[in-house]
Amino acid sequence: MIKRSLFGRAVMLVFVLTQVADGLFTYFGIKMFGAAIEGNPLVAWYVVAYGAGVAVVGAKGLALACGAALHLRAMHRTIGALTIIYLTAAVWPWFQIFTGAIAP
Repeated sequence: MIKRSLFGRAVMLVFVLTQVADGLFTYFGIKMFGAAIEGNPLVAWYVVAYGAGVAVVGAKGLALACGAALHLRAMHRTIGALTIIYLTAAVWPWFQIFTGAIAP
């Protein structure tokens, strides 16, 4: 039986919200500034090949599936660490771009 924890659910929720925020920022960033703004070359290639929507949904879908696999294995500290990495390396830079704190 899978052990359920409030901590694990909270970490997973924050991870999901972080992925949604990154996906929205990425989509609108690509629409405003073009595929070259995307820092991940694989995602940038998918944007050019299939469009921003498909590329972002695919990338975020994969991230969420991997997060779910970790959650099912009760690896909540790993999910927490990944969430911090996403917040600092993906969401925060997008936030800085959209608020005008840094130029794209």
